[in-house]
Amino acid sequence: MIVDSHCHLIYFSDDEIPKVISRAEQNGVKILHNICLSICDAPKLSKISSSYDQVYSSIGVHPLDATVENGEFIHVDELVEFTKSQKVISIGETGLDFYKSDNKSNQKKSCASHIEAARITRLPLVIHTRNADDEMIDMLKSEMKNSPFYGVMHCFASSKELAYQAIDLGLYISFSGIITFKNASLLREIAQNVPQERVLVETDAPYLSPEPYRGKKNEPAMVKHVVDCLAKLWNKPPDKVEEITTSNFFRLFTKLKL
Repeated sequence: MIVDSHCHLIYFSDDEIPKVISRAEQNGVKILHNICLSICDAPKLSKISSSYDQVYSSIGVHPLDATVENGEFIHVDELVEFTKSQKVISIGETGLDFYKSDNKSNQKKSCASHIEAARITRLPLVIHTRNADDEMIDMLKSEMKNSPFYGVMHCFASSKELAYQAIDLGLYISFSGIITFKNASLLREIAQNVPQERVLVETDAPYLSPEPYRGKKNEPAMVKHVVDCLAKLWNKPPDKVEEITTSNFFRLFTKLKL
């Protein structure tokens, strides 16, 4: 059994979704965590989750959308309200992304709201970070000092320092198809050395297809390639990696019972 801990089924057409889920199941991917990027997408995510037993979702606002949700920041109580659905098992994705945006203040305010919602609901936070390692470390440490919360650094492709600081704070690390890229040797080194009991796998589909499918549309079935890469790095059989990462997922996402 494999869990795709982070995908975006909303970016597949209505005709594609059943085929994508079927191919995932045929490849042993039994749980799909369908991640929210915008509150206006929540109804469609809910519809998908209610249609498929194996699909669960999150609720949140991507940092690059932090200033455009109904013209104002997302309110904590609004996030909390969505979690009353049994199929909503996490808060996010949220975080900091300064790659194409210098609106640091708004992103930090939005991320803080999500962190508070995660505390209130005791659901894990799905954290996105790009070109913001130092600021992310500072924010995580400061917020965790105020009051603890749980979460995962999704699609990890950042520095060793951020990886180990996140682990020290009790967070999990999720690896995507990026670890299969030829130029990702540093990331593979991180994946090889972080505690295995803190590692998840994901696709971030339809983005970031693993080798040898780079340039093609990614989908949850391809998470097997992430598992296979970790198996080589950890010198373990793929089924053992599946067992470890699936167990880790259920340990973090406790609203979903194995």
